[in-house]
Order: sequence, then structure tokens, then C-alpha cells
Amino acid sequence: MVNRIAVIGGGTMGRGIAYTAAISGFEVTLQDISTEAVEIAREYIEALLGKSRENGYVQQHQEIWAKKNLYYTTELQKAVSKADLVIEAVPEIIELKIEVFKQLDKYAPAHAVLATNTSTMSPTEIAASTTRPDQCIAMHFFNPVHQMKLIEIIRGLDTSGETIEIVKQAAEKMGKVPVEVNEFPGFVTSRMNCLIGNEAMNMLMEGVASIEDIDKAIKYGLNHPMGPLELADLVGLDTRLRNMEYLYRHLGEKYRPSPILVKYVKAGRLGRKSGRGFYDYSDVNKLGSNEAQ
Repeated sequence: MVNRIAVIGGGTMGRGIAYTAAISGFEVTLQDISTEAVEIAREYIEALLGKSRENGYVQQHQEIWAKKNLYYTTELQKAVSKADLVIEAVPEIIELKIEVFKQLDKYAPAHAVLATNTSTMSPTEIAASTTRPDQCIAMHFFNPVHQMKLIEIIRGLDTSGETIEIVKQAAEKMGKVPVEVNEFPGFVTSRMNCLIGNEAMNMLMEGVASIEDIDKAIKYGLNHPMGPLELADLVGLDTRLRNMEYLYRHLGEKYRPSPILVKYVKAGRLGRKSGRGFYDYSDVNKLGSNEAQ
């Protein structure tokens, strides 16, 4: 049974996972190597807790529990030393994830399950760096974590059935809908989203339609909740580029990153997190109206 969760990485996904786990009744420790990142995550989570309670999405007892049982640290060993489940949420760089998993294997309790929050990468390859590949798995959360219901659970080559069940139960306690996916680059959702988003970028580059009209066409014609360019901005264009490059290496030509995506990343236009991507977010509050849910 999972009671204590450690989240490694205080960025957009890490703080979202920590928030969601805390309001679901878990004791949570959020770790990042950067003191600044830890403080930003703390401020974000506390502000989101307050706004969500004000809007009726979180009950007062959930807010009180979360504030009491959410811990922040820059020390990885301290973060994972008592964890039942560790969720790694560092950037989508395979070498970085492998290095983190080596440390998790060293410092986490013997019974702890080690999960990587990856949208494309191999849990088998990451687990091979540990002495417990049967207790390693991928949990692919979606952004914003507290709103999105799905978690893809990806079994590695050696992942045990017990590990699958532990992770499914934890996901369900967080109010999520877990789906089990066999390991293959990009899993289910990332393969589809990357293709749609990349084609939207190519259409923009070709002058087929404007940013706004491409997004409107997909939202109102195909009933997607967000347009593909809006979604790419939310994910982060640097993250999307890394995903595309990984899929291109493993699945071939149809995943070649759009030239406009490469250009935007080189220009530092990374989406919401940088204030500008396909859209301009310079005047958007970091807790916009759709986040406090």
C-alpha cells in the first residue's frame, strides 16, 4: 500500500503531481536540486490550494491535510528515504532519467516502487540502471495534472504484476483513470498528439491557416478540448521538440520535427512557461481561470 510519495523534480509536472497526490490524502515530499525551483513550486501549490478551495474544487479538510503533509527539500536522499512510491518528473532526457534512477535505487527503501513520468521513453531502459527492475514502471501524467483524468501506466520488460497493481491503486486514489500500455516509443497518446501537433505546425508554416483558425478547426470540428498549437504551448515547445526527436529516432520519418518548432525553440519561445510560444502569454496570470480546479 502506498502512503508516502516522493516526487523528484519541481517543474510543471512535478508540482502538479505533488499537488494532486497531496489533496488525495498521500503524504508527499517534493524535491528539486534548485532552491529557487522548490520555492516556486511551494508558492504555486499553496496558491492553487487556496484558489481551488475558494472555487469549491477542493474541500477545506483537503487543503488542511495537503498543507500539513506536503514537504519540500533539495536533498534527494531525504526526499525518498521513507517513500513507498517515487515518481521522477525531471526533463525528458534519457541520460538524466537514468542517472536519477541510479540514485533512487540507492536511497529509496527496498520495497519502494520507482516510476518515471515520461511521455515517450523506455521504462525498460531506465529500469536497467537499477537493482530492482521488477519494481520500476512508467506513469505518464498529463498537464495540468489536477484536471486531466488519464494516467498511462507502461510496463517495462521486467515490471511485476504486483508493481502494476500498486501503481493502479495509487492512480485511482488520486482520482485518475489508469490505462495499461505495452512499452513502445510514444505509448498511445504521445504518438497521436505529436503527429497532430506536428502537422498543425507544418500547416502553419505552409500558410494553410492562422494559428487561431487551425486551433479552432480542431476544437470545434474534431471536438478536441484544446487546439494542437495551444496544447503544444502548454506542454512546452522544448519538451515537444525532445519528444519529436526521440520518436523520429525510433519510429522514422513521419515524426521528423517541423522546422517551425525547431526555430521557435532556438528563439526561446517555449510556450506558456516562457511567456511566448505560438501565443503570447505575457499578460496571463500564472494561475489562470482554468487552473484552479
